[in-house]
Amino acid sequence: MSRWLRSLGHEVFSIYEEARGTDDDTILRKAFDENWILITSDKDFGEKVYRERQPHRGIIFPRLEDERSANKVAVLQSLLESYPDQLSDNFVVATAKRVRFAK
Repeated sequence: MSRWLRSLGHEVFSIYEEARGTDDDTILRKAFDENWILITSDKDFGEKVYRERQPHRGIIFPRLEDERSANKVAVLQSLLESYPDQLSDNFVVATAKRVRFAK
């Protein structure tokens, strides 16, 4: 997915490629400090945002039955095309059929 985002001209920092093993608090803080939207399938980030009230610049949580890269890219492409101005500062849960936004 990071390769695809880069091909569209987006600046991407991939934890998988560049910082494996980094703890969730550090990831969330780095994303906030550097004004990044975090794309993750890790449910712990919802806990950090809602229970712990940690700040964020936007989190996209793809909740997909089919976790293959092509499916993730299709859902993300749909989000970028349909909701480009609503991704920042929101917690976005995206399924193959539905999108839900929360502050």
